[in-house]
Amino acid sequence: MSAFPSAIPIACSLFLLGTLGCDRAAPDRAPAPIGTPTVATDLTAPNASFPTLAVGADGIVHLSVTARLDSARHALRFLSWHEGGWSASRDIARDRPFFVNWADFPAIVALENGDLVAHWLEKEGTGTYAYGIRLVRSRDGGTTWDAPVTPHDDGLLAEHGFVSLWADGDDRVGAVWLDGRKTAMPDSAREMTVRTATFGRDETSAPNVLLDARTCDCCQTASARARSGRVIVYRDRSLEEVRDIAIVREVNGAWTAPTRVHADNWVFDACPVNGPAVAAFGDTVAVAWFTGAQDTARVRVALSVDGGATFSAPVRVDDGDPIGRVSVVLDDAAQPLVLWMERSGADSSAVRVRRIAWNGAQSDAVTVATVAAARASGFPRMVRHGDQLVFAWTEPGVGVRTATAALVR
Repeated sequence: MSAFPSAIPIACSLFLLGTLGCDRAAPDRAPAPIGTPTVATDLTAPNASFPTLAVGADGIVHLSVTARLDSARHALRFLSWHEGGWSASRDIARDRPFFVNWADFPAIVALENGDLVAHWLEKEGTGTYAYGIRLVRSRDGGTTWDAPVTPHDDGLLAEHGFVSLWADGDDRVGAVWLDGRKTAMPDSAREMTVRTATFGRDETSAPNVLLDARTCDCCQTASARARSGRVIVYRDRSLEEVRDIAIVREVNGAWTAPTRVHADNWVFDACPVNGPAVAAFGDTVAVAWFTGAQDTARVRVALSVDGGATFSAPVRVDDGDPIGRVSVVLDDAAQPLVLWMERSGADSSAVRVRRIAWNGAQSDAVTVATVAAARASGFPRMVRHGDQLVFAWTEPGVGVRTATAALVR
């Protein structure tokens, strides 16, 4: 197993200069595990699935879920974490022609000015994968929502999804997504692309920027803000069907060409539906991902100390039989905590989290929940809320559940 590079102490010096400190584990001991997770005593969202979590500048945690109303109707709802408990759920949208998919799910983000922005997917036309993205904004904490905006500017009946949202300054929202417009064009190579755009408070359209002209078809995107600029990660696709994780960086207002986080060289002639996760703290960037290279399933994490320009050799995180579906955050020492699903039986899996020290040492894995090893379990999510971790996951047939755990120092 590869450890993070010996250059890491330089990063610690930078952290000290920035008054962040650097509490690295000694080479002969593992980092502290997280505290025992406390699962919410009530189901946070019965008959709901596919949660996402976001923390606003005010420290409030927001949870979005897709609620099933009946066999043909759904609603997109959100809840907020106040004083150690969840608020009642409120509708963002309902009874629309939602495209509901276990891997391509809605999300919510809180902007610096207090606005909330959410997205969902909506069917367009009769094609199975003809659907588009809708962005909506609330200016009053979620009581009312503006009319939906479509971020992609092609106007074609094609696949648009796997969206990541972020706050971009005071009232702007950024979005990145997989864009299938080339699949709807005559004589095209039918390749998926990655595109991005940012929207101001009263803007209903924005230029789409092409980041990568050939990518994996249905793996999630992810984004984080480093000190030196924003980074976006996703699963790439070469002409030889190598499907490794790529990164693009925003440098001086422009996006770099894509580069690989690590050369797994996973040749796979299909989409694994298993995207990466990213977190940033100063110019330290952590990327976690699943790979099946060399016919071995693995969850890996790699660190960068230069805003994502270069990365350490990756560390393997899983316990030997991972499903993937990762999430990642950083602690105060910029050590990554990685959440993933590990197969624990013929039809079951454990949602686990562990911390990785700068020297590559690992804490014991902590099991947050046990769920079905099925698509219906979706993707567990994790965010950091001060000295706590907040988790959300789908319990098939029951609903969305949440838990918290102390981020032990």
